[in-house]
Amino acid sequence: MASTKLSVALIGSGEYTTGYVPNTTVKSDKKLGVVGLVMFDLRRRGLVGDISIAGVSSGKWGAIKDHFTQNIEGVYKDMDCSFEPYPKPGTPSDPDAYKAAIDALPRGSAITIFTPDTTHHAIALYAIRRGIHVLVTKPATKTLADHLDLVKAAAEEGVYVQVEMHKRFDPSYADGKNKAKSLGGFSFFQSYMSQPKTQLATFASWAGVDSDISYYLNSHHIDVHAWYLEGVPGNYRPVRVTASGSTGIAISPPYNCVAGTEDTISLLVDWESADDPTRKGTAVYTASWTAPIGAGVHSEQHFRYIAAKGEVTINQARRGYNVTIDGHGSNDINPFYMQYSPDSEGLFAGQHGYGYISIEKFVETCQKVNAGTVKLADLDARLPTIKNTICSTAILEAGRRSLDEKRSVGIERSADGGWKLV
Repeated sequence: MASTKLSVALIGSGEYTTGYVPNTTVKSDKKLGVVGLVMFDLRRRGLVGDISIAGVSSGKWGAIKDHFTQNIEGVYKDMDCSFEPYPKPGTPSDPDAYKAAIDALPRGSAITIFTPDTTHHAIALYAIRRGIHVLVTKPATKTLADHLDLVKAAAEEGVYVQVEMHKRFDPSYADGKNKAKSLGGFSFFQSYMSQPKTQLATFASWAGVDSDISYYLNSHHIDVHAWYLEGVPGNYRPVRVTASGSTGIAISPPYNCVAGTEDTISLLVDWESADDPTRKGTAVYTASWTAPIGAGVHSEQHFRYIAAKGEVTINQARRGYNVTIDGHGSNDINPFYMQYSPDSEGLFAGQHGYGYISIEKFVETCQKVNAGTVKLADLDARLPTIKNTICSTAILEAGRRSLDEKRSVGIERSADGGWKLV
């Protein structure tokens, strides 16, 4: 692996990047953030160099720095949380501040994008055209056309673009994928993922406006399913999507989301073998952000994959590790995602969590691309690259269109590998 430290700009200063949420009454499972914490630790380990963070408002940098000082530097030994902010403190809010952050990076650097879904394409394209590698949260884009545009741009510029599909790095999910290869033709897949109603306060600025719960949560297991099918005989592909959504909770007090905001969305997807059209499979992906408060987990998440000769069932939320504290009730803990407890020396010890590994893998891959030790085309077969994840965006957009147009939406593949919604 190349030893050159990677300069990174973290685009988006919200909960997943910094862990900072202005409304402190909202309980989160990411109170220390993920992206920022991981990047600070990668810098401590010598893999990352300069770090900048770009948001929209300059007014919260002081609170974010205080949060880092108290909750990260004050908890973990040898952790430096310094960063360059964009826009600069004391300057007006600037939705294009990410451009200055990207322009300050040398070619071959990298950015992470954890911003509202509607902004992903513009930010990623701006970075790609300047020779910057990109890690973008799921969904990569809201439309198939925008996703394909990023695939094309990344190939033209020779940069690495990875979608942050961290479930692929969960040891249970990865082991299940390996076993699915030997179970024969695909038959049925069912997934459920939720977050409590309190998250609607965190997402108030965009819930039902810029995106929906299917884009936010169904994106996880749609990718897992498509990933599982990569090694399954039959060359299965999605052919039709029919969506259904429930309403009534998110649009009512105290959440008051915009009219039409769905509480729960289910996508019924027909899959078909390209090698044998008589072999068909069915998938149902369900996501909700109106789950009960106090369920013992922040996010319910589980799936069942059924094939001709067996099945794989994984509950990622209920791992058999439960902690009960007076006044806080009973909670199921998932340390395989992010482990926030320091080790015996006081150092951050979460390097084995799949939330950490997903970002670490991106940084290491960028270094290898810069060093010329890997070919970009070879990465599509083993990592969630922008090209490898086209299927997920096709299904997600088809689901949104199915809800809006009140019909089933078809997905067509051309002989040259093209994608089209009909």
